[in-house]
Amino acid sequence: MKQAQNHTKNYLYAMAIDLDKCTGCGACMVACMSENNVPFRRDETDQLLSMKWLRVYKLTNGKAYPDHDVCYLPRPCMQCAGQHEGHSPCVSVCPATATDYDQNTGIVSQIYTRCFGCRYCMAACPYHVRLFNWWDPVWPEGMEKMLNPKVSVRMRGVVEKCSFCFHRFQQAKDRAYAKGKRDIDEQDYQTSCTQACPAGAITFGDLNNPSHAVTQLVKPDHKHHGRPQAPHAFRLLERLGTNAKVYYLSSREWVRKMGDNYLKNEKQAGSH
Repeated sequence: MKQAQNHTKNYLYAMAIDLDKCTGCGACMVACMSENNVPFRRDETDQLLSMKWLRVYKLTNGKAYPDHDVCYLPRPCMQCAGQHEGHSPCVSVCPATATDYDQNTGIVSQIYTRCFGCRYCMAACPYHVRLFNWWDPVWPEGMEKMLNPKVSVRMRGVVEKCSFCFHRFQQAKDRAYAKGKRDIDEQDYQTSCTQACPAGAITFGDLNNPSHAVTQLVKPDHKHHGRPQAPHAFRLLERLGTNAKVYYLSSREWVRKMGDNYLKNEKQAGSH
């Protein structure tokens, strides 16, 4: 009996952020909130209650002038795969299967209608990228007309996180299907933060496609869970084995070491 052909193409979407280019302007944060209908409070001074799927952190080398140096680090969801594909820390602990690892895209999803707010995923995530929505969103009068119809507005009591703008992938897939194409072109699916960055510090694409810019930047070793082979590329907390699909680039050694959270007197084995 002739077997049916599998017409599903497996992608492995990833992001590379050049920290030497990032100016810390925050345009990526604003674009993310606008694209994904992320609510905000009238008083944003309490960062524990602030909803930001993507945050920009300021790092310093701790030295005095003239050796002082500053680096800005954008941190979206790392889209972990774990030591085995699909066993990312958050997916492994969710009792409601409200989060899942998509084998066709490499993206960790969040299904809000399944989430009942136990927050196990928040405890399991080593990057603190998941946020609990404590309130129903209230938009200033007239602003609800500016919401993105492609993204659902979340109710209170659920966990939210970056999804690599997954709705854009669905739209790109529909456009490709309408054109009779199997592959999605690199520019047809780009995240909002990638397009908004004025410095061009964020690169997004498919690690399974060697022609994509993100693959050429990080040179992932697929035999070792995508470990970057480019000399200046690294992933946050590499030693935890989360196999994140957000890579960082920096020519500064202190930035790369800080990314793996090494202690001052700890052996630097494994650092680039």
